[in-house]
Amino acid sequence: MLSTETVLTFMLASVLLSFSPGPDNIFVLMQSAIHGRKAGFIVTLGLCTGLVFHTLAVALGVAVIFQVSEAAFVALKIIGAIYLVYLAWLSFKAGAAALSETPPARLSALALYKRGVFMSLTNPKLAIFFMAFLPQFANPQLGSLTMQLLQLGGLFIIAGFSVMSCIAYLSGTISHWFKESASAQSIINKLAGVVFVGLAIKLITTER
Repeated sequence: MLSTETVLTFMLASVLLSFSPGPDNIFVLMQSAIHGRKAGFIVTLGLCTGLVFHTLAVALGVAVIFQVSEAAFVALKIIGAIYLVYLAWLSFKAGAAALSETPPARLSALALYKRGVFMSLTNPKLAIFFMAFLPQFANPQLGSLTMQLLQLGGLFIIAGFSVMSCIAYLSGTISHWFKESASAQSIINKLAGVVFVGLAIKLITTER
């Protein structure tokens, strides 16, 4: 069982880390701006679902594979980068549709959720980050390390969900303006495409 002091310290650190600019925050911001506040919340749910898997991986020791196996790490980076390039292509395509006055296809809740999950699962840095970050707050003298790591992962997910929900809410307020302007739709979709390409490059060039 985690101590109150450990929980408070960990939550403070988790909130601060969640506010730091990163792929997840940028992803939520762009999806909220393009598809609306609700879409941002759904993507956030997907990203946090991915964090559940990362937590389980650390607690069960699976994440060690990505630290010791170069091939596994590179393979996951490539899969993630390909998916981001695919999202970039969809965004550029949507931008062209806006210019031709054809409204872009509205993504379903399931599609947005799956984007968030896949985005999280194909980020090997998250697995390694969890493996390095969570154990710092676990104490073998307080009981099962596995249970402590699961609790810490749950607390981090709560912090991350809260922060990304705020980002979704704030960026979603400008989505109405984009929906009413074809040129604005084109601009934001092209910007999203550039962001996805940038995230793909950042991911593929990431070192362990």
